Amino acid sequence: MTTGRSGRTVRDLRRGNRGAVLQKLYFGGPMSRQELGPATGLSSGSVSNVVGELIADGLLEEAGVVDSDGGRPRTLLRVSPGSAHLIGVDVGETRVRVELFDLTLTELARAETPLLPRGCYDVGPIVDHIRSGIGAVLAQAGVGTDRLLGVGVGVPGIVDREAPGGAVVHGQTIGWDAVPLEALLRATGALPQEVPYLIDNGARTLGQAEMWFGAGRGARDAVVVLFGSGVGASLITDGSPEGGSTEGTPLEWGHLTVSVRGRRCRCGARGCLEAYTGAESLLARWAERGGGGPPDAAGPADEEEALAALLASALAGDPVARDVLDETAEYLGAGLSDLINLFRPERILIGGWAGLLLGPYVLPAVREHARRHALRHPAARVSIDLGSLGPDAVTVGAATLPLSAFFTTGGRRTAPPAAPEQPGWRTALTRRG
Repeated sequence: MTTGRSGRTVRDLRRGNRGAVLQKLYFGGPMSRQELGPATGLSSGSVSNVVGELIADGLLEEAGVVDSDGGRPRTLLRVSPGSAHLIGVDVGETRVRVELFDLTLTELARAETPLLPRGCYDVGPIVDHIRSGIGAVLAQAGVGTDRLLGVGVGVPGIVDREAPGGAVVHGQTIGWDAVPLEALLRATGALPQEVPYLIDNGARTLGQAEMWFGAGRGARDAVVVLFGSGVGASLITDGSPEGGSTEGTPLEWGHLTVSVRGRRCRCGARGCLEAYTGAESLLARWAERGGGGPPDAAGPADEEEALAALLASALAGDPVARDVLDETAEYLGAGLSDLINLFRPERILIGGWAGLLLGPYVLPAVREHARRHALRHPAARVSIDLGSLGPDAVTVGAATLPLSAFFTTGGRRTAPPAAPEQPGWRTALTRRG
């Protein structure tokens, strides 16, 4: 294989050219061959060769024609939606959600399994939920795995993607201690070896989804907050999808200490931000003040229903519910001020099921408290808003993990490396996370 001065081979260059064309058409809409040259920086000959390959591979299709100035009409090209499939998985706080998408991230099928009892994160059942969910969505849509680019999985906790044998999850708040999730999923045999599992922090997948397709579009840097039973965030330092990936860093923001010797957090420490702002803590504080009972552990969506009841009480004028929400807004705003002072983002977006539920009520107060606690200069340049992709944002973001790999490889699927079995994998299936 010929290698240039940069060390890149002809194969590398071809792959890069294919990826550039795919990304430009994916995010820029239908374009003609003539427009692709200036848009990608490729010569007309390179564009012609790449487009011919991608059409032959079934990845591009014609999308109509447009008139040109005095010349022949130009044929528009677009990425073919049905040419590939993607699966996104959200290991959430009340359920495991699995969704199947076409290449343009149009949902084709979904499966949801509640986590019962509430807050049960035993590894074995969750692996089974993901396995059965994958089978269910493929069956619902009537598609096979031959066009499946991969399965993206968003999880709570820190993900070590460089671990021997595949991604390992450290989820202290849910009791996961170095869980080899990628290997456990691979061991189920739900998918052929050539279909990769790509695992990342749920807040980061939420951030990537909002930056690519949601309220973060157009921003170069942002912090995206995941507000659910607990709270987390991701820092996005390059929000442009044109490179095929987003530079995102998960932040264990919920475990900043906001009150020394304060309330006990579910991570075991005291005074964490999450102990004052997460929905689980919010409901506990409401119950402690006599405003409502704890969620009923028999219900699959009990925490969401209980939080909706708290909000309804506040809107009806109940002083206890209003005080709890006002206090939560102040803590959230103060926590956001730390992010503003540390990272000076252009935007802060709040997502997650609790954030989307409470946001319309608490957002004005959150903005006020954030600006009051933050330094004036960074506070003046930041906007604080809700995410726009709804409760499925983590799942959509998880599906962008194989989509990003698709761009990087120029539209070619590559098999993941074989993972040698490690001691403890079978034990991990039966222990509590």
